[in-house]
Amino acid sequence: MTATTSSRPISLTRFLIEEQRDKQHINADLRLLIEVVARACKRIAISVGRGALGGVLGSAGTENVQGEVQKKLDVLSNEILLEANEWGGHLAALASEEMDDPHPIPHRYPKGEYLLVFDPLDGSSNIDVNISVGTIFSVLRCPAGVKEPDEKAFLQPGTQQVAAGYAVYGSSTMLVLTLGDGVHAFTLDREIGSFMLTQRDLAIPADTREFAINMSNLRHWEAPMRRYIDELLAGKAGPRGADFNMRWVASMVADVHRIVCRGGIFVYPLDAKIRDKGGKLRLMYEANPMAFIVEQAGGMATNGHGRIMEIVPQSLHQRVPVFLGSKNEIERVTRYHREAASE
Repeated sequence: MTATTSSRPISLTRFLIEEQRDKQHINADLRLLIEVVARACKRIAISVGRGALGGVLGSAGTENVQGEVQKKLDVLSNEILLEANEWGGHLAALASEEMDDPHPIPHRYPKGEYLLVFDPLDGSSNIDVNISVGTIFSVLRCPAGVKEPDEKAFLQPGTQQVAAGYAVYGSSTMLVLTLGDGVHAFTLDREIGSFMLTQRDLAIPADTREFAINMSNLRHWEAPMRRYIDELLAGKAGPRGADFNMRWVASMVADVHRIVCRGGIFVYPLDAKIRDKGGKLRLMYEANPMAFIVEQAGGMATNGHGRIMEIVPQSLHQRVPVFLGSKNEIERVTRYHREAASE
């Protein structure tokens, strides 16, 4: 469910200038920040596209703060985003999945009013087998009066985001962006090196017959999650009276991009294996930006009990269950969890 642009798509730069000038929706610093992030994504796309020829496949031999083995491209993508953003004067600090603590802006550079949080390469377990991966980012305002932002400055609910987006590195490289006024998609024109607006006002259908979930964890799920999936798997003969299809890429960016383009739901629920961690996906740089995008496209995003973007973070790398996508299905599965909790 998308609205395509005219026969002559405009560039990301022009789109952002018009958002600033005509709608006064963003200021110059935020516009320039988005452009810098987009340029970094182009550099990451080049590295991903070279694959084995670039010598960047395989493990880096290190672990991130979550204890996950880092791929070489994880480390490279993180360095690209840091290098691109620390000198522009738009940011007060940055934070990444790949770093324990926030990254301060070096004193030799000016500071701005924004905070940038990102997952530099989501789905990196798929890198070596040439499946789509991506970059997720979220932009927050630095709290007033904070000169040297620490972790506490970043701990804002998702409702405080001023922009969010992701780049997906697939058959084409796309940047999907929200500034709080709808969701728009840009495709990288490799001949001219620019992101071009190809879809305006992406809209997620309220109803769907497609779901994305890691079925291998079924035995670990809580009862309301099993109830919901059992109903879908029962098909026309079951209580839903309809057949549902399952899609699972194991790359959040790829799965969510499909949902943003044609509907569906993405679920990574709480289960017995990850209960002590609070969930699988990170709130600040995975769940919140994706929830912002999905809500702006008319969808819904919860943790199974309440709105994801209303959660007040307790730590930079906090994990949460994630249910997002087509509104009517997310309302149903969330209701099942609420009913079970009230019993």
